[in-house]
Amino acid sequence: MTARPPDIIRSAFVELVVTDLDAARWFYVDVLGLLVTAEQPDALYLRAFEEYLHHSLVLRRGDTPALARMGYRVRGPGEVDAAQRYYSRLGAPVHRVPPGATRGIGAAVRVQDPLGFPVEFFYDAEHVERCTQHYHLHRGNAPTRLDHFNVMVPDVEAAHAYYAGLGFGVSETIEDDEQNLYAAWMFRKPTVHDIALTGGDGPRLHHIAFATGERAQVLHTCDVLGALHEEARIERGPGRHGVSNAFYLYLRDPDGHRIEIYTSDYYTGDPDNPTVRWNVTDNRRRSFWGHEVAPSWYTEASTVLGTDGTPVPTTPPPVREAERAGGTGVEVVAVGADGFSVATGGGCSEGFELGHQT
Repeated sequence: MTARPPDIIRSAFVELVVTDLDAARWFYVDVLGLLVTAEQPDALYLRAFEEYLHHSLVLRRGDTPALARMGYRVRGPGEVDAAQRYYSRLGAPVHRVPPGATRGIGAAVRVQDPLGFPVEFFYDAEHVERCTQHYHLHRGNAPTRLDHFNVMVPDVEAAHAYYAGLGFGVSETIEDDEQNLYAAWMFRKPTVHDIALTGGDGPRLHHIAFATGERAQVLHTCDVLGALHEEARIERGPGRHGVSNAFYLYLRDPDGHRIEIYTSDYYTGDPDNPTVRWNVTDNRRRSFWGHEVAPSWYTEASTVLGTDGTPVPTTPPPVREAERAGGTGVEVVAVGADGFSVATGGGCSEGFELGHQT
């Protein structure tokens, strides 16, 4: 009998390995305004202002920056058992995690999923004070909650099929005229996404995103960084995405992990919510205002650790004649987070050069 997948509620936490915990604390707490739930000599547990679970971000000291795990909350304790059965049937590495092994988290199941990512499923968690109305504590940019993960995978169609099998809906996609899939935004909570699947060398973590209540808070983060002479940490934005409609800002932390500050997406909770399909040649998908994007945003991402703590080898996406540059038929390979492509062989045609829009 086929084991059913766990009933996932939402993306819930992420653990990043950082090399300098003091520098990371400065960035995430002093600059971004996250709240400290707990501190240990080698770890920092953070949350945003409307969150009541123990943490949504763990920063753990290590030798090399990396993604240690992504956490999904499931609908009840029995769904943790369902996750164990499901991934065991898939033949994935599965580890039962006892309560308290991760501070603030109850019994969990940790797997290395078929895409190569370390993922933890849990329900029980320590509750802490929700600070939504503690305005005397709010900074001008006070993040409200963890919103989503964005990951890079060599085969977006296979990743899409895997997450659809977990019961995720699809809010938006990037496709070409032959329905080749370059990226997909998929959700369990009723927003645009809990995870974005984007093409490139993978598995790697492209970014994690924290939501804010207003776009003025996003702009305030830019002013804070400018005032601190840390404006170089702004990699992209502020701006408006076509995909998701979100107002965004992308930052790099002291270890190079990419963080998005995000607001103004939309509700997707109805069962017949339509999928918005963007053509890979429509420039508005990445910037509704037509801004060009820094090359690093397409090519750089965080290393992923397996459940054994060692880096997971990456695989490049296949080269395919998926787009045609000016009718020349130049072969291209998708390498970036929203259908961006680089020509291979025969040189680059206009619009396919690294860092330029197609």
